[in-house]
Amino acid sequence: MPVEENSNLGVEPGLRPLVPRPDSGRVFVGKRRVRLSDADSRGRLRLDAVARYLQDVAGDDVLETGWGSPDHFWLVRRTVIRQLRPISIEELVELTTWSSGTASSSASRRTTACGERGGLIEAESVWVHLSRELRPERFGGNFFDVYGPSANGRRISTRLELADLSAGAKRMSWPLRRSDIDVLGHLNNAAYWEAIEEAALRTSFDLSAPFEAALEFRRPLDLEDEVELLYSAEENGFGLALTAAGVVRAIASISGLA
Repeated sequence: MPVEENSNLGVEPGLRPLVPRPDSGRVFVGKRRVRLSDADSRGRLRLDAVARYLQDVAGDDVLETGWGSPDHFWLVRRTVIRQLRPISIEELVELTTWSSGTASSSASRRTTACGERGGLIEAESVWVHLSRELRPERFGGNFFDVYGPSANGRRISTRLELADLSAGAKRMSWPLRRSDIDVLGHLNNAAYWEAIEEAALRTSFDLSAPFEAALEFRRPLDLEDEVELLYSAEENGFGLALTAAGVVRAIASISGLA
């Protein structure tokens, strides 16, 4: 993620600052209310629902600017979700999003999800821009006119950072459902976060407390894949991976915040 020297988010030592809301440039705001299907048994907004909110408000933004489908597609490469205070059921959530960095064919997007009762989640994702043929495509047209000012010259990388899990990680089958597959024919980004919810339960990690979760996508998962979920408890958190045919397709690391 880009490092912003004047970040006002007050993160703890050792955590990389998230880019603050810009003073100028395009900022898009949407609203969602947390419904029954978005919350866990204790009323907390689940991570898969957070991921849906993030991709929905991003989609609303690019559709308004002309950088959405059917001419443009976006593939998530990496997402960081930092929950400072949990958002709860029936809470009205304001989602504020902006471009926080760019490269030749990818861009990072920052989003703040602020609930009316005090819930607060900060997130940043790196998205790869795809053509109609679903291949990475360099930006052209008015992209940098629209999204460049808020990025303010910050350059990003799509390089993945998370290490593989240890050999002692626990394993379980993770069957895919047809409803998990999106229009691109792959497992939708939000569905990966359901596995994180499951691993948190199995490692006794409290997702109602402050935490940071990083999820990286290495290769897509398709409906016919026989998927395994690997998870292991770590100091102050846990790690997980989704594998198919012995290959890690996605990997995540979750840690508590003091």
